[in-house]
Amino acid sequence: MPAVEVHVGGRVLGLPAPRVQRIVRAVLDGERRAAVVSVTFLGRDRMRRLNRDHTGRDRPTDVLAFALPGADGSLAGDIYICRWVAEREAAARDIPLAEELVRLVVHGTLHVLGLDHPEGAGRTTSEMWRRQERYVRRLA
Repeated sequence: MPAVEVHVGGRVLGLPAPRVQRIVRAVLDGERRAAVVSVTFLGRDRMRRLNRDHTGRDRPTDVLAFALPGADGSLAGDIYICRWVAEREAAARDIPLAEELVRLVVHGTLHVLGLDHPEGAGRTTSEMWRRQERYVRRLA
């Protein structure tokens, strides 16, 4: 497996790049996996277009993750996070924005690693969600 590499970018960062790198590394270490991961923070309009182009949903979403497995067993992934949506979700749940952004970095990283959850009511009781929340409690 390749060494863990984390690249952080975007016009409006939601969290400082070193913190995002620590979060991704903590999840990769916790899952005993290695990967090259890129985390990009997008504005509302760019996330809306990305979501429309890749999922057919013409609205901004909080996080999208794409896994890129290599033929040699390596893994790379791209995570896109929309701070605009995260701000609204944090306000609606009365939690700090930073906590919600940590949750989205963890969530995207778990998706890159191949974990998934059902849509709808079972989402927050799924194994992936419970695992995610354990990381969030430790890292937020």
